[in-house]
Amino acid sequence: MKNIAIIGAGISGLYLANLFKNHKDYKVTIYEKKNLIEINEGYGIQLSVNSVELLNQIGFNSLTDEEKFNPKKIDFYEIKNSKKICYLEISKFNSENCKYTTLKRSKLLQFFIDRLEDDIIKYNYSINKIEYGNDNINLKFDNGEKRTCDYLIISDGVFSKGKSLISVNKSNTIYDNSIAIRGNISKENLHNISDENVSLFLGSDFHYVVYPLDKDRNFNFIGILKHKLNSNEQKNQKLFEENFFIENIKKRLSQKMPSMIFEKIQNIKLFPVFVSKNFFEPPNSTFLVGDAFFAFSPSFAQGASQSIEGAHELYESMLNKNNYFNIRSKRVKMINRRSNFNQFVFHLSNPMMTFFRDILMKYLVKNENFLENYLGKIYRN
Repeated sequence: MKNIAIIGAGISGLYLANLFKNHKDYKVTIYEKKNLIEINEGYGIQLSVNSVELLNQIGFNSLTDEEKFNPKKIDFYEIKNSKKICYLEISKFNSENCKYTTLKRSKLLQFFIDRLEDDIIKYNYSINKIEYGNDNINLKFDNGEKRTCDYLIISDGVFSKGKSLISVNKSNTIYDNSIAIRGNISKENLHNISDENVSLFLGSDFHYVVYPLDKDRNFNFIGILKHKLNSNEQKNQKLFEENFFIENIKKRLSQKMPSMIFEKIQNIKLFPVFVSKNFFEPPNSTFLVGDAFFAFSPSFAQGASQSIEGAHELYESMLNKNNYFNIRSKRVKMINRRSNFNQFVFHLSNPMMTFFRDILMKYLVKNENFLENYLGKIYRN
């Protein structure tokens, strides 16, 4: 039996453990640096059909309709006047059992955890050192514990410590000059938009999205604001907890979006957006997955879906001895290009450019060839 060590109990790590749990040739252990997995937060995620199809293989379709939602359209609006530009029917990519899905991130994590044995996840294990032997990999943790494994899977997020250790800091993330704003908003405080669709608002150096999370129409809010930080600010891990900085960002938001929306957002949290600048291929028997593999800008709503898809590609590659790194790199490059392009288009400020953008969008959302090439290649595995 081969021992698999997974660093990080995020979406990728938990999903991989679910895939391997009944495979008699492998024994999986997840090492999580925190003392628990935070499943109480109510922020949302979007899952396109490519990931829902994979999740259904481990029972995701057993979640009730009260725990998730299936929006049919994405409605596009201009922020400055709340004018609707057009809509895109994302349900056209659905199948009978695999539908575009929104839900609380905590629901998905709980779904993964409930299907694992209690002893699979080891808490308070922060990786400290990784050494390669002739036939195995030796791990040392901050708590003094040592472990040995045959395969090492690193899935500890954007600021991956595991990746940093094996790359000797040669593969770093860079600040994307953007801040993500997360929050919640109730249905009662949303006016003149459909409570059954994803609503995407486009503005100058800023866009935001609201979408339902369940049948009760609890809504998630996520905004991306262009904002430069100097080098000292980028290194300051406490910056996004400082009241002065938070109030400064809130002031900017209040100037960029309708007050009736801004004032009703609850549980606001700010996060710097860091993205990968290159790929790193780890040593033999070591794999990167999720944001540890590559982090791209969050303007295609593919973060969770690609964590799931990438983990499944790794699972298949380990069983079939395929080249996971080449397969995943090619896929991620395509999605990264689209994410960067989306953010550019969403944040246009020149009136003439936004005028022509809106005209073009009205045409493209109805063009079958464009939709199949731009979205179909992403949404379908």
